Amino acid sequence: MSPTHRTSGAGAVKSPWTQSGTADGVGSGVVVRTEIERFSGREINTRGDDVLATFDGSTRAVRCASSIVATAQHLDVEVRAGLHTGEVERQDRDIAGLAVHVGARVAEQAAPGEVWVTSTLRDLTAGSGIAFVDRGTHALKRLAGEWRLLAVAP
Repeated sequence: MSPTHRTSGAGAVKSPWTQSGTADGVGSGVVVRTEIERFSGREINTRGDDVLATFDGSTRAVRCASSIVATAQHLDVEVRAGLHTGEVERQDRDIAGLAVHVGARVAEQAAPGEVWVTSTLRDLTAGSGIAFVDRGTHALKRLAGEWRLLAVAP
């Protein structure tokens, strides 16, 4: 059995930048990786248009995703992000588990230019000054129950 650990921001960023191309002459992976590093995150992997990263704090995860989205908007590139927190299972250099799946499903709900989070992650940012807009409860593909989702306020 692989060990599990808690991460405070398993998140998925859906972006055309995650592949090796460029956006307006800016190296795609460089921009995303720079922001992940700036906010003390750890890039886990990329799959298609998705980037999976973890952070040691929920507030850092939200600020990183917001920064990536803002940079993309400045360059007329559509990016969306979804964040959740929870335990993950380490698998060599990858991670798996419910937190990973929830983060990816939350990203699917967000519109381009938005960062969406679960209420679980929002609760862990109390006192950070980050404002959220309630987007109601949603059924997430292949996940049981309804999930309260919030968008990071602009």
